Amino acid sequence: GADDDGSGTVSAIEIAQAFITAKKEGHGSKRSILILHVSGEEKGLLGSEWYSEFPIFPLENTVCDLNIDMIGRIDPEHKDSNYVYLIGSDKLSTDLHKISEQCNREQTKLVLDYTYNRPDDPNRFYYRSDHYNFAKHNIPVIFYFSGVHEDYHKPGDDAPKILYNKMETITRLVFHTAWNVANRDERLKVD
Repeated sequence: GADDDGSGTVSAIEIAQAFITAKKEGHGSKRSILILHVSGEEKGLLGSEWYSEFPIFPLENTVCDLNIDMIGRIDPEHKDSNYVYLIGSDKLSTDLHKISEQCNREQTKLVLDYTYNRPDDPNRFYYRSDHYNFAKHNIPVIFYFSGVHEDYHKPGDDAPKILYNKMETITRLVFHTAWNVANRDERLKVD
């Protein structure tokens, strides 16, 4: 659907384009960036599981995974679109969590909602999206998510319902977080 996960797919393409543009203008990142689009999430995280077992680049060289899934709508818990749920940002790396918070303060000023990050979250979203196949290998992750809505897994998940300004702002947060991680002198610490 348009939100699940057209919003994440389009955002990943935009982030890739931003990194390519920066490189062409002489501002490439210190670290390599892999934009990975996997399928089979709904069938058991099959694409990300396959990649984690047969990676293009060794997993020990993978610094973090930033996963974007459903960032174009508002869930019933919010009245304002200026938020994003962050899941996993503090579970494996304090460094990654701090970078994410700093990028948000300096660049996007979203309300960072950690509701689904709680260990006792009954939805268990931390275990239900593609970032988990990286996290289980001790690779720090952040899962960017706007929550479920009335069209979740239904035919009404259409493009006219996407809040493009919201999606753009979250995409900017993901880009700035990735940019910061890719240009650090030191690798993120797993703690």
